[in-house]
Amino acid sequence: MNGELLQVVCAACGRRNRVASARLQQGPKCGACGAPLAADEPVEVPGEMLAKYVAGTELPVVVDFWAPWCGPCKTMAPAYAQAARARPRIRFAKVNTDAAPNVAARYGIRGIPTVALFRGGREIARTSGALPAGPLLQWIDEQLAR
Repeated sequence: MNGELLQVVCAACGRRNRVASARLQQGPKCGACGAPLAADEPVEVPGEMLAKYVAGTELPVVVDFWAPWCGPCKTMAPAYAQAARARPRIRFAKVNTDAAPNVAARYGIRGIPTVALFRGGREIARTSGALPAGPLLQWIDEQLAR
């Protein structure tokens, strides 16, 4: 379905955009602010915008809850970026729990790194602890196949 229109929320400004499925790999930009909508790297989502981002994006969204002081978070960052490049039809986001402690509390984050998978605006799975890219991708694929 190359003509399928998907709704994707801009991580920079929160605006909802419609993007043709076939254009996801062509670097579409937000109609409001010009920020990339389908970056092949994880995007930092401000904590206060997370609920809007996951609810308004029709693609699955994987969120890495992390903090700058966290050693395992730093170790996992390259693997998380590698996973983002490997799955262009999944949005990969990062939320700094130090900058958004209220969001971490709202989502019940008790340890970091914690990775949560959202589909249709709802959390469908989560895992805690640093994962290499292969096991992370396998976990994502298994959860989406359910």
